Amino acid sequence: MQTWQSIWAVDFEFTAPEGSLPRPLCVVAHDLAGGRWVRQWLDGESAPACPYGTGPDDLFVSYYASAEIGCHIELGWPIPARILDLCAEFRREVSGVDTPHDHSLIGALLHYGLRGAIGAQEKSGMRDLAMRGGPYTETEKHALLEYCESDVLALARLWPKMAPTLDVPRAVLRGRYMASLAQVERNGVPLDAGSLSALRVAWDTVKPRLIERIDESFGVYEGTTFKLARFESYLVKNKISWPRTATGLPDLSDDVFKEQALLFPALKPLRELRGTIGRMRDIKLSVGPDNRNRTMLSAFGSKTGRNQPSSTRFIFGPAKWARNLIKPPPGTALAYVDWEQQEFGIAAALSGDPAMMEAYVSGDPYLAFARMANAVPANATKDSHPMERERFKVCVLAVQYGQGENALAARLGLDPAYGREMLARHKQTFSTLWEWFDKVQATAADQRRLLSPFGWQLCITPNTKPTTIRNWPCQAAGADMLRLAIIGAVEHGIRVCAPVHDALLIEAPIDQIDTAVETTREQMRKASLAVLHRKLEIRTDFQVVRYPERFRDPRGEEIWNTLCELVPGLPHEVPPTCPIEGHPTH
Repeated sequence: MQTWQSIWAVDFEFTAPEGSLPRPLCVVAHDLAGGRWVRQWLDGESAPACPYGTGPDDLFVSYYASAEIGCHIELGWPIPARILDLCAEFRREVSGVDTPHDHSLIGALLHYGLRGAIGAQEKSGMRDLAMRGGPYTETEKHALLEYCESDVLALARLWPKMAPTLDVPRAVLRGRYMASLAQVERNGVPLDAGSLSALRVAWDTVKPRLIERIDESFGVYEGTTFKLARFESYLVKNKISWPRTATGLPDLSDDVFKEQALLFPALKPLRELRGTIGRMRDIKLSVGPDNRNRTMLSAFGSKTGRNQPSSTRFIFGPAKWARNLIKPPPGTALAYVDWEQQEFGIAAALSGDPAMMEAYVSGDPYLAFARMANAVPANATKDSHPMERERFKVCVLAVQYGQGENALAARLGLDPAYGREMLARHKQTFSTLWEWFDKVQATAADQRRLLSPFGWQLCITPNTKPTTIRNWPCQAAGADMLRLAIIGAVEHGIRVCAPVHDALLIEAPIDQIDTAVETTREQMRKASLAVLHRKLEIRTDFQVVRYPERFRDPRGEEIWNTLCELVPGLPHEVPPTCPIEGHPTH
């Protein structure tokens, strides 16, 4: 392992009302290499200089580092050049493993057999004290410093257990990502405060009316309750075949609704309505006094290494119509920059399948697949053969998720023989991909783990599903790609407001947004080339929203427009749509 001049284990206590910036209360740091201690109360004091080293020869160790880096930014302290986040590394270590402990600092200690940590109940009480905010008595200040020191002592005990097996260069890269994410979490997403307030006031009374209005076309609700028998009648009446569960009932999972809505666009409002009623019993978006949505983005929260922010507190978590609340402040613009057909391109490059790479480079890989399979004429377009394109798209996604012919046929609502034929066409057209799938399965069986291009890990256990093994490399590579893009964008001065699976939301003054978009696209291009070993460049598209416009997502437009009619205070004008997919709107 590299020799460091100092190894600072650092923890802050801070208060941060919901959606607000952190206010640091105190900091405790311990040099694990040199033995020095720092214990400093910060709240109410003039901002001191950073009391420990932050240069390239100093290693900064913490547990979920974006919290500590957020305090650094608030205090005006330099961001450490080398960060190692033991939370990220612990999550990597146990990714895919069903552990008896959670991913907290206490859980990590218990995982490594280290007892005697502060109890969860006491820890919760001290967190409540910190979040309460000041003024604090001298006794409370002492208690918070002691609590802060207990976490540093826990880091000091955890370090020798974890350090010998760390992949330090990649761990430090993950720490660099946490520093960038701290800035993203600080920026937040600007919202239309008036519309949000109007929705919150009216929400309980407007939900039944929303259901009534949207359900007029479907007739599947009784009051506010979705009725399965009515839904079955709707399917029969409209001649829609629907995937079934093992018990023979319609599969009502969101994944199935999403795929069926692609094949039968009339279902899109019903899918959006179900998501609204299911996830938005209350509007719990975390919003600060400056009308920005801020919440912890939960880096490395999934087994693929992706972020997992709250689905209720993060603006991109609830139903799609809620994104219409996103609005740039006066004088500014937002841009949504996303990779096009990212998963297809990643699978093509990782597998080295020449036909897949050719299909991706064509600009429309799903239609290219249909042409290669001789299912549509050579001059077919998205407009001339929309149903065929969607079916081949569903086939591509089904293959990457490891679904068999029966599941594919059910997803398409067609006879199993058709699913068998579609899979055969895919296997014949993209034979190198299928060989790669076999190699991935063999690697998982032999090495009992899989690694992403930048070192994220999936541990293979007897409970790991074959479909997980099949899909994980592409998802994990996508997560690698997003992390590199965020690092590049933030370090090039881009104000990144949010990561969104395969996209970035950025903000800039109106007269600078075009340059910001180009810088972001360049960083995303470089990230794709780095992750895919320069085999393929994943294209990006973008939409720009300039004040006074608001963000628009066509997938939630019908419900948003209905809400605008039902809720006093919501805008009744329909601004020009800025599509998420397709050509950018200027």
